[in-house]
Order: sequence, then C-alpha cells, then structure tokens
Amino acid sequence: MKFHWKIFLTMTSTVVGISIIFITLTHLIVKNAIDAGINETRGKEVGLLTNKLSNYYLDNKYSWDKLQQFNLLQDIHQENPSIIVMDSNQNVICYLGDSPETLITHLGIHKEIMINEQIVGQFFYYDPEVANLNKIMIGIPISVVIILLVSGALLILISLIITYQLSRWLASPLRALLPVIEQLGKGEFGVQTNVNTHDEYGKIANAINVMSTKLEQAEKARQNLTADVAHELRTPLTIIGGKLDSLQQQGKMIPPETLLPLQDELIRLNQLVEDLRTLSLAEAGELPLKKEPTNMADLAKKLLAAMEQIAEEKGISIQLDVLTNQTTISADANRIKQVLVNLLTNAIRFTPSPGAIYLRLFNENDQYLTVIVQDTGIGISPEHLPHLFDRFYRVDEARSRVSGGTGLGLAIAKQYVLSHNGILEVQSNLNQGSRFIIRLPY
Repeated sequence: MKFHWKIFLTMTSTVVGISIIFITLTHLIVKNAIDAGINETRGKEVGLLTNKLSNYYLDNKYSWDKLQQFNLLQDIHQENPSIIVMDSNQNVICYLGDSPETLITHLGIHKEIMINEQIVGQFFYYDPEVANLNKIMIGIPISVVIILLVSGALLILISLIITYQLSRWLASPLRALLPVIEQLGKGEFGVQTNVNTHDEYGKIANAINVMSTKLEQAEKARQNLTADVAHELRTPLTIIGGKLDSLQQQGKMIPPETLLPLQDELIRLNQLVEDLRTLSLAEAGELPLKKEPTNMADLAKKLLAAMEQIAEEKGISIQLDVLTNQTTISADANRIKQVLVNLLTNAIRFTPSPGAIYLRLFNENDQYLTVIVQDTGIGISPEHLPHLFDRFYRVDEARSRVSGGTGLGLAIAKQYVLSHNGILEVQSNLNQGSRFIIRLPY
C-alpha cells in the first residue's frame, strides 16, 4: 500500500471515530438532560406511588392481591392521571385511569419496585403533561441525532477531502526521493534529488544528496585505485622484465652490478605492496598498535637531529619549539615517527633554499597535544587540498615520479593519526608554505 494511502486511511479512521464518539456523547447528554427534567417535574408523584406500592406489598405479606381495589391515585393532584402496575412476571395487576394502556406504557414514566434488592414489580405513571415531556424526550434526541448525522457526514466528507490532499502533500517529497533511491540501488551514483524544502524531508533529501555524492566519489576512488595500482606496478615490472629479457638474450654470465637495478625495482615493488597492506589495515581499524607513554618532545628532538644534515644540504634550517610541559601521550612511537618523517621529508623536498621548517608542540585545550609541521616552501594550490590525503594523489606528478614516491605517504600518515583517535589537517597557500596540524589525545 502506498504511503499517502496509509496516511489517508489512518486520518480517515481517526475523523470517523471522533465523529461517532461526538454523536453518541451528544445523544446521551441530551437524553439524560431530558430524563432529569422529567424526574424533577414528576419526582414527587413517582416517589409517592413507589412508597405506596412498596408498603402495600409488605403489608399484604409479599402479595399484590386486591391491589386493583386500592386507590393509588387519590393523592395525585395532576390532570387525568393514569397508572398501570405489573408484577415481577410483567402481568398487569392494577390499571387505573382513562388513558389507553399503550399510551401509558409508551409515554408514561417507568419505575421498578425494589424490595430487599429484588424487583417485585413495576409501574407506569402517566398524565398529559408527562406525555408531552416524553414526546419531547423522544423527538429531541432523534432530531439531535439527525442533525449530528447530517453535519457529521458533511464534516467527514470535508475532512476526507482535506485528508486526501494532505496525505498527497505529505507523500509528495517521498515520491521525489524514491526514483533517486532506486537509481542509487542500481549503482547510478551521483544522482541528486530536487526536494528543496526546509523541513525533515529537506534534511533527508540533503542527506541522500550528500550520500550520493560521496558514493560517487568512493566509486571513482575505487576505480582510480585500481588504475593507480596497475600503473604503479607496471613501471617496475616492465623494467624488470626488460632487463631479464636483455640478459637472457646475451647468454653471458651476469655480473653482480647488473642485478642492482633489478634489486632496486624489487625493493620498490615490495615497498608499494607493504604500503598498500598497511593502509588497508589502518582504514579497516585493524592496524596493530603498540601504545605506550611517549614523550613527543624527545621523539621530535631525535628526529630533527637525524634529518638536520639533509636539510642543511639544501640550505634549509629546522627549528623545534616546545611550548608546553605536557608532551607525553599514549601512542605507538614508531607509527607517529613515520608520520613526522613523512611530513618533514615533504617539507624539505618542497621548500627551496634558503628556507625554514618549524616543528612546534603545544597544549591547545588540555585534551590534545598539538604538533605542527610548518614550512616556507612552494605551498599547495587550493584545488589540491581536498585530495591531498587520497591514495596515489600527487600534487606534482613529475616531481613525485622523480623522487620515487608511491603517492601513499600522506594517506598512510592520516590513517596512522586516525588510528590514535587524532586529527590531521593541512593549511596552505600557493607560494606561502604549508602547515600540517596533528592533534593527538592525551
């Protein structure tokens, strides 16, 4: 069943149910009001007759014999009163007055006679005024019911029309979302909805649009990953294959130095495969970490001492600024060291001489130790920043090829930081240097 029909039937049932309850309650209230009016008007007479009959029944030893001879109406001062008395078997035992029996039983006041909580008889009292009141009592509820039924039917009809339109209006955004969801289910990523409302439907549509965009990006990343892996593997495999073919055709003894280029390519292949394996483990949250208290200031000092000579050869100075005493965190020192090595190596590579690199440690908000690697290098164009941590992404393709990088360094660095529940961000402007910010929880 369609959604808008479910809404329509639900609201219709609610409207009909409320209307029936309203009609029933109104009828009962009017009827009880008229009954109360009749009892107020003839309560004295009915009470007098009830007492007389009860006393007669008790005085006559629980019998109605000769009741017809007892003048029940002598103290009733109404015009043309009449009464019919019946025993417990509904047999008429007394009939006084000039009014027809049918008129008395239909328009008279009915009262049961109770002795010791048992019904021993009943009577119907009638006079012309009571008849008029009962006619009103019969006519008013019927009139009220007819009016309520007619007005209720009109109300229900109007409500049904409004409900139908309302259900279609409520379901219309879903009808716009369904084709997009079906397309996503078929693998057509990137499709967008046209729901532009500012309510919950709009939020759902926006979430679907974002999800569709991310799925498209993920699919493109998957396709690019396959192509990139094939491309990265092709170069060393081609070199190895070509060298081996050449050596086989020569048919000579192979000197050791001839095998060195092949060994270099094999090392590069092994490094690529290991990087991919490590990155996959990190992204799956299965990267083994040996966390222990690590003093980041000491780690940074040792790292800069090892890299200082490389930087000086390029005419670049490296400066360490420790701006907090809280430099100890729980971390895998080797993984964090690889992150810093990657960032510092990139900073040295892309900072021209004379230049400077700054490594700063400070306590930002007592929750994270913030580590910043900042350089005065060539910077990064804004269009590259969103993809900087993607696999195999190179800002400068030619430069990265020459340097022998696999394009996985920053992707691995970010996953290492995320594995420590940390944050890795980048800020950069072209020709103004780059600033990598690492936040690691204490």
